[in-house]
Amino acid sequence: MDKLTEIMAHKRLEIAPMLRPVSDAELARTNANRPAPPPFAAALRRADGNLAVIAEIKRRSPSAGTIKSGASSPAQARLYQLAGADALSVLTDGKYFGGSLDDLRSVTSSLGATAIPLPCLRKDFMFHPVQVLQAREAGASAVLIIVRALNNGEISILHDSARAAGLDVLFEIHDEADLERALLQKPEIVGVNNRDLAAFKTDMAVSERLIPMLPRGVIAVSESGIFAGADAIRVRSAGAHAILVGEALMKSRDPASLIAEFRRA
Repeated sequence: MDKLTEIMAHKRLEIAPMLRPVSDAELARTNANRPAPPPFAAALRRADGNLAVIAEIKRRSPSAGTIKSGASSPAQARLYQLAGADALSVLTDGKYFGGSLDDLRSVTSSLGATAIPLPCLRKDFMFHPVQVLQAREAGASAVLIIVRALNNGEISILHDSARAAGLDVLFEIHDEADLERALLQKPEIVGVNNRDLAAFKTDMAVSERLIPMLPRGVIAVSESGIFAGADAIRVRSAGAHAILVGEALMKSRDPASLIAEFRRA
């Protein structure tokens, strides 16, 4: 069993007790009854044309092990905000990444009180509309759909649910087959994961190969394996509009300098 299959199997078991029918009408009502979250896609289209940075809050991962044990999500979010991040990614998976929905709630509520709140992506292993509902209730601006983890029917249902809830979607791909399936959804944002979620090996050439294949107008995000300006230059040269960075920023003593280094790409 590869790692992604293992994680998805656990996730389906973990939230099985919470599953229930969630209609688009319920999602729309939830959206209408809550303050509109800051738009995620718009934040990645920087007016100055520079590379946008999605800063991730992640305590651990299967590939890196412990990254920043015990990190406070609101404190890390505020640090990223002051450092000039364009958006946030908040891990809400507990078993493999040390996160929770409470992390997302605390981040969105704390940043919602600031002058310029940052949009937040709920980063988790999504497969059911109830997870989209949870994301909207917790203040997320976007959700993740990992194309390889789902069949086309599940992807369509999640995409429809996100739109009903007023959320943007980051479609994550790793190869040409994923790309072909993602494009069936007419996506606004596509993230190219340089890490193979089956073997958890990272190769920056994945972004260099796949990003140029994206249709004009699609926001291209390069994810994983980005630690320095040279990495950002590689993916920017391939056509990336944004990068998603977790481990490097979580470990950095000066995230503002690192984000500035990325943006100079």
